[in-house]
Amino acid sequence: MKFLDTAKVYIRSGDGGAGCVSFRREKFIEFGGPDGGDGGRGGDVWVECVDGLNTLIDYRYQQHFKAKTGTHGMGKNRAGAKGADVVLKVPKGTEILDAEDETLITDMTEIGQRVRLAKGGNGGFGNLHFTTSTNRAPTHANPGQQGEERWVVLRLKLIADAGLVGLPNAGKSTFLAATTAAKPKIADYPFTTLHPGLGVVRADGREFVLADIPGLIEGAHEGHGLGDRFLGHVERCRVLLHLVEGTCEHAGKAYKVVRKEIEAYGHGLADKPEILALSKVDALDAETLKKQVDRLKRAAGRKPLLLSAVSGQGVPEALRALLDVIDDARKDEFPREEQPWQP
Repeated sequence: MKFLDTAKVYIRSGDGGAGCVSFRREKFIEFGGPDGGDGGRGGDVWVECVDGLNTLIDYRYQQHFKAKTGTHGMGKNRAGAKGADVVLKVPKGTEILDAEDETLITDMTEIGQRVRLAKGGNGGFGNLHFTTSTNRAPTHANPGQQGEERWVVLRLKLIADAGLVGLPNAGKSTFLAATTAAKPKIADYPFTTLHPGLGVVRADGREFVLADIPGLIEGAHEGHGLGDRFLGHVERCRVLLHLVEGTCEHAGKAYKVVRKEIEAYGHGLADKPEILALSKVDALDAETLKKQVDRLKRAAGRKPLLLSAVSGQGVPEALRALLDVIDDARKDEFPREEQPWQP
């Protein structure tokens, strides 16, 4: 199944049903009078966050969603039925934006969350509604109100606790495969990862969700390579694991390239806690390793972790460092209430 994280769809709520003009025509009733019923309300357009979805691929093949029109009113004081609603089902982490000005309408972050995007038009009044003491036989009724229409953009941002960033071939997919049950594509050429991936890490009796995104290159914010739009998938992460390839030409320069792209992307991503690690250390001799560590330390201002996802060296330490930051963030989001003292 192809991963699709952005879709543009047209939605339209249903028109209201028209009111009815009708008069009673019954045997043995001397004075009939009006009995036209009201029209039914048009259907609404809803968006619902559901479990079991991880992509917007359903909106690749259908872009127009229209709710049903309300049923018209009828004689004998019969009101029309409400039009059927339309429900757009989206995965957790989907943002709904207005297509014209890209303002955020709602953010679907909880399973079962349901938001109305377009309200159906009200049904028109039948002629019975207009009966007064001076107008005993009204001959007019209201048409139903028109529904709302708009284009909206669905943008999926993966909800993960930690995210992997780095240049292409930095070992991100290998780290994801080594620490989770995910099976990303791994090869010895750049941009083997074309779509974000998720995996659940279990360490020290705890677990968290880890996200892997395609690699960044210099000028990604200008559209070079795969661009930087995939950084949206790590916006919600509590911590970033920045992997710098130990076998690259200069680890310090590689670190600065990625940090520059993260800062250019904005959205508060540069302010997130970051764990720095030098990857593929199993492929380095002692002298090269020391040189790369020194370069990375000067560029980042702190000593990096040393790890190899292939041999497992430094992987437990990296996971514990991520868990420490994630646990602290969870405590801040959900502070424990102090229990009253009991004897």
